[in-house]
Amino acid sequence: MEIKFDEYKIRSYENSDIDALIKYANNINVSRWLKNTFPFPYTTDEAILWLANCAAQYPETNFAIANEKSLIGGIGLKLNDDVFIHNAEIGYWLGEPFWGKHIATKAVREITRYAFENFNINRLFAGIFEGNWASAKVLVNCGYKPEGVFRKAVFKEEKFLDQYIYAILKEEFI
Repeated sequence: MEIKFDEYKIRSYENSDIDALIKYANNINVSRWLKNTFPFPYTTDEAILWLANCAAQYPETNFAIANEKSLIGGIGLKLNDDVFIHNAEIGYWLGEPFWGKHIATKAVREITRYAFENFNINRLFAGIFEGNWASAKVLVNCGYKPEGVFRKAVFKEEKFLDQYIYAILKEEFI
């Protein structure tokens, strides 16, 4: 899969992404805003396992964000099941040198379109940790709306944090 936007693209992960993945993911300023399944430190073993898991996915739901040279971040969907089968969670990250350039906003807009067009999804949502207001701004700029707060639901870096939920419905996007 490949979606181009500006000089960037969302594409399938490649084995050649390993060095850039380690370089940009092994950063506490990135990992502090993500679930613990995105570890810090981010080691070679973690990168190898991630790339292998992505290669084995069906359907493919996790992708690299890349420029002309290399991977600069990641974006993906977590498809739900049971009574939540028409919902998916979106997650994304960028290497710190690429923050503040509107790349995340454009990538979220593109993966939102991709999700609604390629999966039987009615609602996409994201959970933002307290303090990650830049990520909340990305979502709002893509049409996601605040839905609520899971108070002190996150335990990260030895403290409890609120999680803010943002969502968009297919009818609001398409």
